[in-house]
Amino acid sequence: MVLALVRALKGPSVYDRVLAVNVFGTKTVLLLSVIAFLYGRPDFLDLALAYALVNMVGILAVLNYFQNRSRRKSDSEAEND
Repeated sequence: MVLALVRALKGPSVYDRVLAVNVFGTKTVLLLSVIAFLYGRPDFLDLALAYALVNMVGILAVLNYFQNRSRRKSDSEAEND
């Protein structure tokens, strides 16, 4: 998880950073699932599933934002030419 955080902070591109945050979220879901299994707490699995859904929706929203931002940027450059 530390390596994913390092990649998220130092990533050469936005997409590398988004992927690193997604890896961190996935590992968090796995950690919650293991804790649920070890301590016999099935309610932690509900938390893990909820976190996985929030992680997926968040990553899709961020990627959509950056995709639209790059489109707007290219459209404004085309208008200026």
